[in-house]
Amino acid sequence: MNGNLEAAEQREQRPDQELTWSWGHRPRSALDRAEAMAPPPPLPLAASTPLLHGEFGSYPARGSRLALTLTPQALHIQRLRPKPEARPRGGLVPLAEVSGCCTLRSRSPTDQAAYFCVYTYPQGRHGGRLGGQRRAARTFRADGAVTYEENRAEAQRWAIALMCLLRGLPLPGDREITPELLPKPPRLLLLVNPFGGRGLAWQWCKNHVLPMISEAGLSFNLIRTERQNHARELVQGLSLSEWDGIVTVSGDGLLFEVLNGLLDRPDWEEAVKTPVGILPCGSGNALAGAVNQHGGFEPALGVDLLLNCSLLLCRGGSRPLDLLSVTLASGSRCFSFLAVAWGFVSDVDIQSERFRALGSARFTLGTVLGLATLHTYRGRLSYLPAAVEPASPAPARGLPRAKSELTLAPAPAPAPAPAPAPPVAHSPLHRSVSDLPLPLPQPALTSPGSPEPLPILSLNGGGPELAGDWGGAGDAPLSPDPLLPSPPSSPKALLSPITEGVPETTASSGLAPPTPDVPGAAPGDTSARGPPDHLLPPLGTPLPPGWVTLEGDFVLMLAISPSHLGADLVAAPHARFDDGLVHLCWVRAGISRTALLRLFLAMERGSHFSLGCPQLGYAAARAFRLEPLTPRGVLTVDGEQVEYGPLQAQVHPGLGTLLTGPPGRRRSREP
Repeated sequence: MNGNLEAAEQREQRPDQELTWSWGHRPRSALDRAEAMAPPPPLPLAASTPLLHGEFGSYPARGSRLALTLTPQALHIQRLRPKPEARPRGGLVPLAEVSGCCTLRSRSPTDQAAYFCVYTYPQGRHGGRLGGQRRAARTFRADGAVTYEENRAEAQRWAIALMCLLRGLPLPGDREITPELLPKPPRLLLLVNPFGGRGLAWQWCKNHVLPMISEAGLSFNLIRTERQNHARELVQGLSLSEWDGIVTVSGDGLLFEVLNGLLDRPDWEEAVKTPVGILPCGSGNALAGAVNQHGGFEPALGVDLLLNCSLLLCRGGSRPLDLLSVTLASGSRCFSFLAVAWGFVSDVDIQSERFRALGSARFTLGTVLGLATLHTYRGRLSYLPAAVEPASPAPARGLPRAKSELTLAPAPAPAPAPAPAPPVAHSPLHRSVSDLPLPLPQPALTSPGSPEPLPILSLNGGGPELAGDWGGAGDAPLSPDPLLPSPPSSPKALLSPITEGVPETTASSGLAPPTPDVPGAAPGDTSARGPPDHLLPPLGTPLPPGWVTLEGDFVLMLAISPSHLGADLVAAPHARFDDGLVHLCWVRAGISRTALLRLFLAMERGSHFSLGCPQLGYAAARAFRLEPLTPRGVLTVDGEQVEYGPLQAQVHPGLGTLLTGPPGRRRSREP
């Protein structure tokens, strides 16, 4: 058995992935939460080590009997009857493709079987969804015992074990698998820009994001933003202790607002450690492309990229995120997680705004137009070189563990659990359009090949509740049988009240109402907020020794933090979220249009530095200063246009926290 599992899972192994990633309870402060470390995990199991093995029936009932084997990285399915398969199709379900599972029971009073369902998002050979199928569900019938209670215990045992593996929790080696092993679901605040992605962001969110995170058992509330800087104003007035993470469902621009809003708060040192995530539904999805690569997926665009990032979010886990403090000519300061651009890149970004209805294709059209009218800009670039070359990747920092998680591995007897916390009084949210649960009517499942019903979204942390009948022709429909029912002393869902106008400030938060502003401008007096730029002298003053200065005519200059400039553009192939560096790339004048186009085509594979282009330059730095000497031009920070003139920036290593999911390696897929 073990030999077969090893052969089947050889392509799925990820030696660098630790089973220590999980969602869990939130400590009292965001800073403590981000810095808390998990207890040492037990010795890792081999990828092919069987954890559970059993025989189940299929559902809908076709007379088939299946042998299931659960390993740390996959669920193996083998048909036993009516005829065993030598090489079963769909017999290997990698856990990297699983969003969650739930237990079910039949509505027929005579059916003593119990059921559990696994939600998967299979991938094809080239990273796309297998056969165009973006979601599939496999339901198994536990019927080996006489009574329903015994069958239910077996179905729950499998579902709980699977959820523990998905959340990075080690299974106990000497105790029973019970619902108490699973921590309380985290509470996420989802911010959706309904105008992102050619206006499809809200539809994609309803059709793909919300069902998946409900399948994973995550608790969430959702707000649709209504205007520019709405998200920035919102996070300035939030009581952050209520949330385990803030996730933007849009392009890169909405996350720019969130991070700058957190750093505009008086309690910025703690606020900026709030984990933030991004689910790509915009035209510019650079950070999502880097998250996708970090998770081991093949390059993807559109809905495939969204599903990959949603799967990673469901698995839990975070990394420190470097932020770039950018000081503009007026003295105002903003923070960047992506890139500062001048020249060709910023020209294309801003001038293609008129083609926003084309989605990501706007950048392709903008590039063609930019090449036709190629400009050069005279300027001066100075930078403080990195003292040492980037080291090997630092260990990933996961979200802190839940109390229940601390006792999973064999260990001394745990301390008594504290008394339940009193209900939390939630701060008002600005014009929330959907305080969940949000029912989404779906058709009933009638056969294995027909679309499965999507969950009704809920906040109680239980298994997904299924809309309609879960069953096929001739089969009794199934009803949800949640793994984690709501505690009797707690409400089913804690919802935030809705307010019109400026977000209210609660007495406990001590925050002043935020002031609307424009990108790059600090609202109110924020000169003391955010970390000091100790490497930078004031703009206009001489630079200290050790800096390198380049002056001349440039086609473009790019200062980028993560690896990706777009979802399919790898500008800095070796960059990491927390390498403490800003990666400077520039192209000097004299390059032909053909050579520049060749550079951007090679950037899709991250191979542009291997072309040997003499005009292309690169440097890893800790800080830089850019002084445009051409009177007119465009400067952007994370795709947002800022005032034109001299600017300077410094990296603040690990200042933020990014929800990335567990790390992975690209996997070869079966056809």
